[in-house]
Amino acid sequence: MINRLLQFLDASPVNFLAVSNLTKALEANGFTRLDPRQPIGPLTAGQQFFVTKNDSSVYAFRIGRKPIAETGLHMICAHCDSPTFRIKPNAEMTCEGGIVRLNTEVYGGPIMSTWFDRPLTIAGRVIVKGADIMHPMTRLIHVGRPLMQICNLAIHFNRQVNDGVALSRQKDVLPILGQITDAMEQGNMLMNVILEDLNKVQPTRREDILDFDLYLADATPACTFGVHDEFISSGRLDDLSMCFAGLEALLGSEPSDTTQVLAIFDNEETGSQTKQGAGSPFLSFMLRRIALSQSGTEEAFYQAVERSFMVSADNAHAWHPNYDEKYDPTNHPMLGGGPVIKFNAAQKYASDADAAAVFEAVCNEAGVPCQRFVNHSDVAGGSTLGNILASSIPLRGVDMGNAILAMHSCRETGSVKDHEYCVKAFTTFYNLP
Repeated sequence: MINRLLQFLDASPVNFLAVSNLTKALEANGFTRLDPRQPIGPLTAGQQFFVTKNDSSVYAFRIGRKPIAETGLHMICAHCDSPTFRIKPNAEMTCEGGIVRLNTEVYGGPIMSTWFDRPLTIAGRVIVKGADIMHPMTRLIHVGRPLMQICNLAIHFNRQVNDGVALSRQKDVLPILGQITDAMEQGNMLMNVILEDLNKVQPTRREDILDFDLYLADATPACTFGVHDEFISSGRLDDLSMCFAGLEALLGSEPSDTTQVLAIFDNEETGSQTKQGAGSPFLSFMLRRIALSQSGTEEAFYQAVERSFMVSADNAHAWHPNYDEKYDPTNHPMLGGGPVIKFNAAQKYASDADAAAVFEAVCNEAGVPCQRFVNHSDVAGGSTLGNILASSIPLRGVDMGNAILAMHSCRETGSVKDHEYCVKAFTTFYNLP
């Protein structure tokens, strides 16, 4: 199970690749891709299908034996984006000695210092000419080798570096791509890399490339570590580990009376307010269409919402042995202690006592431990997609996740046991009547 997770993490350096890998797994297990531009009905019990939005979010459905108006939905939600650096248009910056840097902008809230002095690569999507102006084609790209690096300034030029340094997002975190060796590379180095990678799969002309969404990614493979290989080290555990746990659970669960949903959103790290984020009406549109297909009335959708339960799966903060003072004295989850229910008095999380009781009962049914997280009252916390989704679709639900260390670092740390626990809990949730 853990090897499958590590392989998924390595193959999913950005949201677009993550969604591509999720959809391939769904198709390999009998799910059919539907085009949301076309009618989705009529639907039959046991039917398995998925739709995507923007190539960066995916929504999978297994239709229950009973209409959703009668049973509601069992829904697991997660997000496939992670903090990183986006490559700007006109990105090449040629410096003295022919060294080429890339102009980037920060995506989300990364711990920027963790991206220094490590091999990085490029991944994302490239848009190329299609049959007509309104229908360009998308090509995915993942340069499979170390390609660039963000280099620290030597301590000899900054004696205070170990006392903490304020980093400029425009100056300090620009990666070195390469060094020009002939005049033809001037202004073309990045495009040459893109074309080389695309041409491995399909011949592509430079003049056919219209634009791109490209990001930096850690080039070091995911791995386990610890005396007992009990820990996971990887970029993007937040939140790809929850995406993959949801996928494993959906594929490992049985058809039931209740419709099962796996919703993987994009752009949680920047607020979810996009057409493919949790703040979008896209999922509610799909659920309405299912209700209408089954009953012919929109009333069925509103009944389904009232009978549904949502698990918003986004990782939680594990207790850090070096920083005990940062954690709530009685609600700090441990690595290996099982799934974590997250609470916040300011309603940054969707959890309340009712929903927490349901999810804890699910964990008990699955035979896995369960923990609780509340922020130290003097430490501001983050938010997640659960409360954003619930503000547009008033779903009963819980915010939870596995405990990890170094959240938003280029490389985060999780627990092997927790991943196994989470898959068991999610599978049990989907299998409930």
